[in-house]
Amino acid sequence: MSELHQKLLTAVKGRLDLVADHDFRDRDPAAHLAALKDAAARLDAEVSTLPANVDPILRHYLERQSYTKALDWLQEAVSGPTRV
Repeated sequence: MSELHQKLLTAVKGRLDLVADHDFRDRDPAAHLAALKDAAARLDAEVSTLPANVDPILRHYLERQSYTKALDWLQEAVSGPTRV
Protein backbone atom coordinates (compact mmCIF):
# COMPACT_ATOMS: atom_id res chain seq x y z
CA MET A 1 0.00 0.00 0.00
CA SER A 2 1.30 3.40 -0.87
CA GLU A 3 1.64 6.29 1.54
CA LEU A 4 -1.22 8.00 -0.32
CA HIS A 5 -3.51 5.01 0.20
CA GLN A 6 -2.61 4.88 3.89
CA LYS A 7 -3.34 8.59 4.37
CA LEU A 8 -6.65 8.27 2.56
CA LEU A 9 -7.59 5.14 4.50
CA THR A 10 -6.88 6.90 7.80
CA ALA A 11 -8.85 10.00 6.78
CA VAL A 12 -11.87 8.10 5.44
CA LYS A 13 -11.99 5.71 8.39
CA GLY A 14 -11.65 8.59 10.84
CA ARG A 15 -14.57 10.44 9.29
CA LEU A 16 -16.80 7.38 9.15
CA ASP A 17 -15.93 6.44 12.73
CA LEU A 18 -16.92 9.91 13.93
CA VAL A 19 -20.22 9.79 12.06
CA ALA A 20 -20.98 6.47 13.73
CA ASP A 21 -19.98 7.62 17.23
CA HIS A 22 -23.43 8.28 18.64
CA ASP A 23 -22.19 8.20 22.25
CA PHE A 24 -19.86 11.11 21.53
CA ARG A 25 -22.63 12.95 19.70
CA ASP A 26 -25.09 12.44 22.56
CA ARG A 27 -22.53 13.32 25.24
CA ASP A 28 -21.21 16.53 23.64
CA PRO A 29 -22.98 17.58 20.43
CA ALA A 30 -20.87 20.72 19.95
CA ALA A 31 -17.57 18.86 20.30
CA HIS A 32 -18.84 16.09 18.03
CA LEU A 33 -19.79 18.61 15.36
CA ALA A 34 -16.40 20.31 15.66
CA ALA A 35 -14.64 16.95 15.32
CA LEU A 36 -16.77 16.11 12.28
CA LYS A 37 -15.85 19.43 10.67
CA ASP A 38 -12.15 18.79 11.32
CA ALA A 39 -12.34 15.25 9.94
CA ALA A 40 -14.18 16.49 6.85
CA ALA A 41 -11.61 19.25 6.30
CA ARG A 42 -8.72 16.75 6.59
CA LEU A 43 -10.38 14.41 4.12
CA ASP A 44 -11.22 17.24 1.72
CA ALA A 45 -7.58 18.36 1.83
CA GLU A 46 -6.41 14.85 0.94
CA VAL A 47 -8.93 14.55 -1.89
CA SER A 48 -8.02 17.97 -3.30
CA THR A 49 -4.39 16.85 -3.73
CA LEU A 50 -5.02 13.51 -5.42
CA PRO A 51 -2.47 12.90 -8.17
CA ALA A 52 -3.68 12.68 -11.74
CA ASN A 53 -2.82 8.98 -11.92
CA VAL A 54 -4.95 7.90 -8.93
CA ASP A 55 -7.32 5.03 -9.68
CA PRO A 56 -10.41 6.54 -11.38
CA ILE A 57 -12.82 4.46 -9.32
CA LEU A 58 -11.24 5.60 -6.06
CA ARG A 59 -11.29 9.20 -7.31
CA HIS A 60 -14.99 8.82 -8.15
CA TYR A 61 -15.83 7.49 -4.69
CA LEU A 62 -13.91 10.23 -2.93
CA GLU A 63 -15.12 13.12 -5.06
CA ARG A 64 -18.74 11.93 -4.76
CA GLN A 65 -18.27 11.43 -1.00
CA SER A 66 -19.10 7.73 -1.23
CA TYR A 67 -16.87 7.11 1.76
CA THR A 68 -18.06 3.61 2.61
CA LYS A 69 -17.24 2.51 -0.94
CA ALA A 70 -13.91 4.34 -0.78
CA LEU A 71 -13.12 2.58 2.50
CA ASP A 72 -13.93 -0.81 0.99
CA TRP A 73 -11.75 -0.02 -2.03
CA LEU A 74 -8.85 1.11 0.16
CA GLN A 75 -9.11 -1.89 2.49
CA GLU A 76 -9.08 -4.24 -0.49
CA ALA A 77 -6.01 -2.43 -1.81
CA VAL A 78 -4.30 -3.22 1.49
CA SER A 79 -5.31 -6.84 1.91
CA GLY A 80 -6.02 -7.88 -1.67
CA PRO A 81 -9.26 -9.40 -2.92
CA THR A 82 -11.35 -11.39 -0.48
CA ARG A 83 -11.12 -15.11 -1.13
CA VAL A 84 -13.96 -17.45 -0.31
